Amino acid sequence: MIMNIFEQVQKFRVKEMELSFTQGRWNYESWGGFDPITSSNAKPPGVELWAVFDVPQHQIDASWKNLTHTLSGLFCASINFLESTTTYSAPEWSFPPASGSLRYGTLPREAICTENLTPWLKLLPCRDKAGIAVLLDRPSVYKGFYHSQRLHLTLTGSDSEGINSGIMLEQTLTVVLQPNIRRAGMAHASEKHIQPSWSLSSIFGKQVDGRCVLAKSSNAYLLLDRGLVAKLKHLHKENGKFAVDGLNSENFWTNPSFELSAKPDRISVEENSLYSKSSSILYKFQVEKYSESDPFDIGLTWKIPVVWLCQQAPLHASRFLMGSGNERGAIAISLKSTQFSEGFIGSNSADERCELRVDVFQVVPWYVKVYFHSLQVFVDQQPKAVSDIIEKIRVSPSKDKVSPGVMEAVLKLPCQVNSAALTIEFDKGFLHIDEYPPDANQGFDIPSAIISFPSFRASVGFLEIDSLNKSPLLSKFQEKSPVMSYTEVLLVPLTTPDFSMPYNVITITCTVFALYFGSLLNVLRRRVAEEERFLKDKAAKKNGRLSLLLSKLSAKLRGRRWEPPQSPPASSSFINSKLVFKVILVAGLAVGWQYYFS
Repeated sequence: MIMNIFEQVQKFRVKEMELSFTQGRWNYESWGGFDPITSSNAKPPGVELWAVFDVPQHQIDASWKNLTHTLSGLFCASINFLESTTTYSAPEWSFPPASGSLRYGTLPREAICTENLTPWLKLLPCRDKAGIAVLLDRPSVYKGFYHSQRLHLTLTGSDSEGINSGIMLEQTLTVVLQPNIRRAGMAHASEKHIQPSWSLSSIFGKQVDGRCVLAKSSNAYLLLDRGLVAKLKHLHKENGKFAVDGLNSENFWTNPSFELSAKPDRISVEENSLYSKSSSILYKFQVEKYSESDPFDIGLTWKIPVVWLCQQAPLHASRFLMGSGNERGAIAISLKSTQFSEGFIGSNSADERCELRVDVFQVVPWYVKVYFHSLQVFVDQQPKAVSDIIEKIRVSPSKDKVSPGVMEAVLKLPCQVNSAALTIEFDKGFLHIDEYPPDANQGFDIPSAIISFPSFRASVGFLEIDSLNKSPLLSKFQEKSPVMSYTEVLLVPLTTPDFSMPYNVITITCTVFALYFGSLLNVLRRRVAEEERFLKDKAAKKNGRLSLLLSKLSAKLRGRRWEPPQSPPASSSFINSKLVFKVILVAGLAVGWQYYFS
C-alpha cells in the first residue's frame, strides 16, 4: 500500500498532499479551537483533498485528475468526482500552504465507513493487530460524536528530476467519544455537569498488550489542557489542600482532583505559553513496558466536579443562509468574539492601530450564482464600507458547468470588535435533468468556508531531555500551525423537476403504440378468418343437396327438430366499418403525438 502511494507521488510529481475523511463536525465552542490538535486535525465533513504539484502550470489540472482517480481506487471512495473543474479550485494566498501549484477540493456529502478506514490502517506497520492501533475498534470509533482520519504526505530530499527522493507520511486519527459510564463504573457518573471518569477499556473495549515490533517507539500521552490546569489550580488554592505545582510533582497520585490508574514515565510542563496564563501538562506512558500479562489500560477517575472551557480561536465563525424561495438568497458569515479575544486582544485594544487580521476562503458551486458586487460588511451590527474593512480581495466568478465561484478576502478588524458579519447575495440556477443527484430533493451542498487567523500560531512546547530520540508527536506540537476554523456546510434547496414525468411519457407512448398495433393486428387477423369462413361456405354449397339430406336424416335419428342452415351475411368478406374507423383514429393519434414531440 505504501509503495503504491510512493509510486503515484513520483509519477504525478506531488510535493505535498493531504487527504481527510471526516464524519461529524468539530464543535469549536466545546472542544476548543486554539491548539495544535484542533488547527491540524479538525476537518470539514466528508472528504477534503489538497495537493501541491511540482509540474508546469499547464500540467497541474491533468496531474490533479490522475491523482484523484488513483486515490479513489486506493481508499475506496468517490474521490474521482473531484476531477471535474466544477468541484475544485486554485486558492492563491488564503489557504495555507497557498501557491500557484495548489489545487483544493471537497466532497461534503461523502459517506465515511469502514471501507475507508481499512486502507488507512494498511499503511501502519502492524495495521490494527498490535500496538496502540489495536484500540481502533470499528464500532467504538464510528459511534463517536466526531472522527476524522487524516493522511498528510510530504516529498523529502527530491531533486529536479525526482530521483533519490522519499516521502514523509503522517497519519492522524482524531476521535471524540463519550465514555461508557456503565462500563467504567466510576464516581460522579450520575452528575450532570461532571466529566465522567474513563479508561481505555471503557472507551474502546480493548487494552494494549504491548508495542508493534516494527515500531521504533510506542508511547501514549495524556494532555491536560491549559484551561483545565488553570481551573484545578484555582480549586486547589481555594481548598488549600494541594500545592500549585502538585499536578506535575512525583506525588501526582495524591491529587485531590483526579487519580490515574497507571504511573506515567514522565511528566512535562509546557514552556513559554504566550496566549495563556497557565501551562499545559503532559503525561507520557511507554507502551513497550507492558505485555499480555500486564496490559496497558490508562484510566482517569474524577474525585471532584470540574468544569472548564477549552481555549478557543480569537473569533468564533459560523455561516448560514438568508432569504426564502427557490429563486434567490444570501450567504452570511458571522464572526463573534470569544473569551480568548477578550483576554488577549483586549490588552492591546488601547492602541488605536491594533487590528485583527482574518482570512476568508469560500468556494461556491456554479449553480449558486453569487453576485460579488453585493458584498456587505457589518461590524458590531453597524454597516461599514467594504474598503474600510477588507484590505485585499480576489474573486473568481463561476462559469456555468465549467468552474465554481471562489472568494478570497483579507479582513482587518479592530481588536475590540464584538461581532462582524459578511453577506453576499446569489441567485439559484437551473440544472439539466441529467445533472441532478439521486436525492435531489434533499438539497445541494455548499462546502465549508475556511476562516484563518494568520497573526496567531497554535503550538505547545515541552522540554525534551533526550533530543536525539525526540517524539514526533511532541515535535508536531511545537510546530507553529496557523489557527483555522471550518464553518458549517450549507444546504441549498434548488428547483427540482418532476422526475416521474419521463416515466409518464414513456408509459403513455407505449400505451398508444400498443393500442395502434394491437388493433391493426386484430383487424388483419379477423379479415383472414372471415375469408376462410366464406370459402368454407362456398364449398359447402356445391354439394348442398347431399349435405341437406344428411342433416335431415341425422336430425330424425336424434329426434331433434331440423333447422335449415343460415347463410353468411353478404358483408362477411369485408372489413367491419367500426374497425376501420378505430384503426384510422389510432393512427391519427400516433401521428399527431409524434409530430408534437418532434
